[in-house]
Amino acid sequence: MKKELKEGFVFYLDQIRENVTSLGKWLLLAVLTGCVVGGASTLFAFVLTAVTSFRQENGWVFFLLPVAGLIIVFLYQTFWKNDGGANQVFATIASRDDVPLRAAPLVFVSTALTHLTGGSAGREGAVIQLGGSIGNQLGRWLPLDKEDRHVMVMCGMSAAFAALFGTPMAAAVFAMEVVSVGVMYYTALVPCVISALIASNFAAGMGIHPEVFHVSEIPALTVETGIKIGLIGLGCAVVSILFCLALKGVTEGYKKWLKNPYIRVVAASALIIVITLLLHTTDYMGASTGLITKAVEEGEARPLDFFWKLVLTALTMKAGFKGGEIVPSFCIGATFGCVLGNFLGMPASICAAAGMVAVFCGVTNCPLTSILIAFELFGFEGVAFYLIAVSISYAASGYYGLYKEQTILYSKYKAKFVNRKTRT
Repeated sequence: MKKELKEGFVFYLDQIRENVTSLGKWLLLAVLTGCVVGGASTLFAFVLTAVTSFRQENGWVFFLLPVAGLIIVFLYQTFWKNDGGANQVFATIASRDDVPLRAAPLVFVSTALTHLTGGSAGREGAVIQLGGSIGNQLGRWLPLDKEDRHVMVMCGMSAAFAALFGTPMAAAVFAMEVVSVGVMYYTALVPCVISALIASNFAAGMGIHPEVFHVSEIPALTVETGIKIGLIGLGCAVVSILFCLALKGVTEGYKKWLKNPYIRVVAASALIIVITLLLHTTDYMGASTGLITKAVEEGEARPLDFFWKLVLTALTMKAGFKGGEIVPSFCIGATFGCVLGNFLGMPASICAAAGMVAVFCGVTNCPLTSILIAFELFGFEGVAFYLIAVSISYAASGYYGLYKEQTILYSKYKAKFVNRKTRT
């Protein structure tokens, strides 16, 4: 009996030692990743701010969009023909690919050129690649085994997302939620949370402060307002599907009619310039955060803002420019929600905020991340409206998504294992 008790005690001591050692290892790795990726992402944020300010003060730079496109295509044709964008990071986590370190400088320079010359693109695709490639390389240098390197990739994603957007809660959950919808990578919980918090604070300490929007009017939740916000969530689901279809349609069109990447990027740039000149506005250049702010804080948006942002983003991103589609999806959702809210007689500000996270949810299939983004950007007061809009958009958007490497493991409509790729 004493021998069995002794063996049991030793077994539990070994388990505790193993758990504490693992926890200590991941705390150290998370701190390292948060500092390294946070530093790189902070530099990236400074560069994007600088090039955007330069473009806004020097409108002639927009006409250099074809030149920037040619440089970007040349860089990728020369140094990395098989770039898979953010999808390659997700494939690395799922053991189907490997994101190299050269992805970081390439996407850094290419995204800066895209924003400098006014391409309609976001920033998150770049930071996902930036953080994922750095995390993967850190895992190789240490060295870690394949499974631990996958967690390091998620750490890098979380840190980069948190540093750039200042939303550590959403950043930590996004990395665990986005790859396999229906299954969370809880193994990465501690390292993703710690790396996101460190990177976010690092960026804030260097003067990169998160966007925080003030929702000017939040009505009481009643049957009427609940139904109206549900309709907005449904509309956002439709818009998110249209966005995914537009990206796919433009890709197929380019492949059919403009097979040469150099000709493609020049022709697309010319089309983007013509459309922008005809619209007589520069609001759709870059990430269009000004449109988001105006929609959420002032409740103002032109009826077709969401449509033109959708079209110009699809033309830009699929031509060969770099950046990302998530911030444009914020803009599309905010402006669409604002317009539909005014039509339904709802306060436009809360509808813009709900629309922003609802379209994001529709294109990423990440409801938890969407809700956390709403909390971190808008506060908790309008929580009921964000929950309704996000949940309806998630259910109604079907199996469409931005990322072809994203897997829907469990059905959105039934407790059933489906294991299918998103429709991109």
